[in-house]
Amino acid sequence: MTDETILEMLFARSEESISAIDEKYGHKCRKMALGILGNEQDAEECVNDAYLGLWNAIPPERPSSLAAFLYGVLRKLSLKKYRANTAGKRCSYYSDALDEIESTFASAETVESALEGKYLVEAMREFILTLNEENRAVFLRRYWFMESCREIAAALGTSEKNVTVRLTRTREKLRKFLEERGVEI
Repeated sequence: MTDETILEMLFARSEESISAIDEKYGHKCRKMALGILGNEQDAEECVNDAYLGLWNAIPPERPSSLAAFLYGVLRKLSLKKYRANTAGKRCSYYSDALDEIESTFASAETVESALEGKYLVEAMREFILTLNEENRAVFLRRYWFMESCREIAAALGTSEKNVTVRLTRTREKLRKFLEERGVEI
């Protein structure tokens, strides 16, 4: 079923739209939430909450990309749940990827304040577009979908070492890219 058909179903308030969304995007959503949370029950709860969020937002919203809109809602909900679950402690599921990307910046405090800035968000979009298709896929799989290096390697048919080297080089390119644009790192 196409995204446009699903959007029309959402606008018509058809409950079948949620089943269609789950059929088309459910597996990737559960994998993404599980990658962030590390707990199947919490992941399933976030996926269901994301579907509810989508139901409540459409209409009036009409996203140009249903998948991107859904993944954005899911990621925000999963990160909120992650923070609630790990307040005051470290958890390796999401923390490993966060530690890797934070190493590009001077400190976590700088990352938090910079990530809130619209300038950094736009710079990150520009940077991602400079990457070739395979490096972009590796970068987004690791830092957006929170997949492990092993999972990325299996999906791309390469070695785990190749993935870690690509990520290291991409983070270095990101650091240089942001420095050139005046982002404090």
